Order: sequence, then C-alpha cells, then structure tokens
Amino acid sequence: MYQQTTILDRLKTFFGSFSALPMLILINISIWLLIRFLGVFVFLFSSGEGNTLYVLNNFVTQWLAVPANVEVLLAKPWTLVTYMFLHLDFFHILFNMLWLFWFGQIFLQYLNSRQLTFTYFTGGLSGALIFILFYNIFPVFKAALPQALALGASASVLAIVVAISFYVPNYTIHLLLLGPIKLKYIAIFSVIADFFMIQSGNAGGHIAHLGGALWGFIFIYAFKKGFDMSKFLKFNLSKPAFRFKRKKKSSFRNVYVNERPLTDEEYNLKKIENQKKIDRILEKIKRSGYDSLSKEEKDFLFYKSRR
Repeated sequence: MYQQTTILDRLKTFFGSFSALPMLILINISIWLLIRFLGVFVFLFSSGEGNTLYVLNNFVTQWLAVPANVEVLLAKPWTLVTYMFLHLDFFHILFNMLWLFWFGQIFLQYLNSRQLTFTYFTGGLSGALIFILFYNIFPVFKAALPQALALGASASVLAIVVAISFYVPNYTIHLLLLGPIKLKYIAIFSVIADFFMIQSGNAGGHIAHLGGALWGFIFIYAFKKGFDMSKFLKFNLSKPAFRFKRKKKSSFRNVYVNERPLTDEEYNLKKIENQKKIDRILEKIKRSGYDSLSKEEKDFLFYKSRR
C-alpha cells in the first residue's frame, strides 16, 4: 500500500539530501539567522539608546552588499558573491527562498545540480554587474551612486526562473486564485514588472533582477544550441560545503551506499522518493528522448535497473 508522507518528512528528506538546491537555501537562511542572532547580542550589550538593529544592518550591508560605486567595489570585490546570500528583512528572504524552492525543483526535473548552481551564481553576478553598469551610466542615478548598494538572492533566483521557464515554456503550474498558468507567462510577467518598477524606490534591486533574468535567458539559449556553459564550473555544493570535483573509483558506491542501516520509516521514505525520481526520468525520456538525460540521471537509472 502506498505510504503517504507528511510535510515534515518531505522537508527532512529535502534538506537531508545536502544537494545543491537545499544547500543554497540553507546558506541563505543561515546567514540571515546569524545576522538576527548577532542583533540580539548587539542589543544586549548596547546602552539602550539609539536603534542598534539599524547600526548592525548598516555595518553588515557596508561589508557584504555590492556597491554601485566602482572604486568602493575594487576595495571589496568579495561583495559580488556575498550580496547574493544577504537578506535583512524577513519577507525578503521568505519570498526569495519560496521562489528558489519551487522553481529550483522544476529546474532539477530537466537539468542537473551543477547547472542549477552555475545559474544561481552567474545569474547573481550578472545582476550585480548590470546594477553597477546602470548606476554609472544613467544620469538619474548620479546623486545616489556613492551610497547605492544591492543585496539579496533575487537576481540569482530570477535567473533560475527565466532559465527553466524558457527551457520548458509550456510547463503548467496551478496558482492560488489564478488556476493553471504556464511558466513562460510567469517569467514574462516578472521581467515586465521589474522593468516598470525601476522608477520605484528600489530601482537598484529591480535593475539587478533584470540582469539575472537576462543571464537566465542567455544560459538556456546557449544550452538549447548545444553549449552548456556550466561545464566550466569546477565545484559542487554538497555536504558539508563546497567540495571540489575529483575522480571517483565508483560513483555508485559514493552516491548510493548508506553510511548506516536505515530504519523501516527511512527505508520506506527513501523508496518513495526514488520511485518519484524514476518516474520523472521516464517522463523526461518519453518527452525528449534518452539523450536529454543528464549524466547523473543516466547513472541513477542504470543503477536502479541493476538492483
């Protein structure tokens, strides 16, 4: 009899896998929690006068958010990466992580973890560069240039959204109150909305979103033409953190052998998840042929067929 799993079980399985998608989400959440944790200590050791949270947030953004001013950027080049993991507001990180979770799972139904990681980082980098370019070219931003900063995973997330939306444009999801809607329309609406929101108070953020979206489109366009830019990525996100690639004697032994015996509950949950993965792979073969599978998917299918 088919065993239903709870939301908690699914979350445990998802984050327990330590693959690229949950690792990206965990890094973002961990940094946000660390800042909030430090905020409590800053408050406790303060004199009680002034807004200590504002002081902490200002300090963090000065060191981790990416500046539009090129001279400041040259002194803090690491911000090109750190900014895409930095959130201060709860709803900012909530919506970014929800979008990353939803669209990241769709992304991994058709592409692999390396491509997801590559799209996240390069989409974020593209967003930062477009943000810097706009603020240094257009005169309307001249007064704001010295203090302008960008932060958040939005550019990286939108790169993933646009990439998968134009890889499988007719993939349909069901939205509350709106019903079924194709991914391509979600991507198009998001890009148009960000374009018109440039006139808002968060111009830099919306410009960075457009930079991420542009890169997502470029990546998937090149991929459809047979050029996978992610092959140049030399690291994977895995447990416990960044792990550089190395040759393995047996990919099956390293990937699929458990370190300890599974309990009945863990075994049943793992069996259900494996079957879901097999079903997704078979559906992909039916739709696009065997050659459309990634090496990871081919290895997984071959391994399961031998058991």
